[in-house]
Amino acid sequence: MEKCAPSRPPLGLLLRLVHQHWTQAVEAALDEAGFGDIRPPHANVFTFARPEGIQVSELTKLAHVRKQTMAQAVEELERLGYVERRPDPNDRRGRLVFLTERGKGVRPIAMATGRLVDERWAEISGSEEIEQIKQALQRLLGKLQSDAAAAGSEEQAGS
Repeated sequence: MEKCAPSRPPLGLLLRLVHQHWTQAVEAALDEAGFGDIRPPHANVFTFARPEGIQVSELTKLAHVRKQTMAQAVEELERLGYVERRPDPNDRRGRLVFLTERGKGVRPIAMATGRLVDERWAEISGSEEIEQIKQALQRLLGKLQSDAAAAGSEEQAGS
């Protein structure tokens, strides 16, 4: 009979499970601060929103999600009072997404909680080990982004 879980889970699964712990901590802190109506898909808006506003299409690219997914998150956040959309002065057909005053209150709580989670993980595993993990993941991400950019350039050159 086959085992249900591998003895050495794949990196992707480990990253997902650790991320779930991080996300749960942030969600709990937001809930405690009165932002309990924020759902995980909304995080992409708060992460990439800019003070000068941003189009949904740009949010979509930065978050690597489908346009429909991002548009739905923005619509929900607009209904909840976290964002507002205004005309884009540089594109008469476009609209920019801005955080409202309520929306601006979310990021500091999420970031402070993220730092607390980092500190807790450093207590558990040691700050040196956590720093090594961060550096390794930053190198990996940089290479992946570089490879993706190079592949995109090759596709455009071949068109």
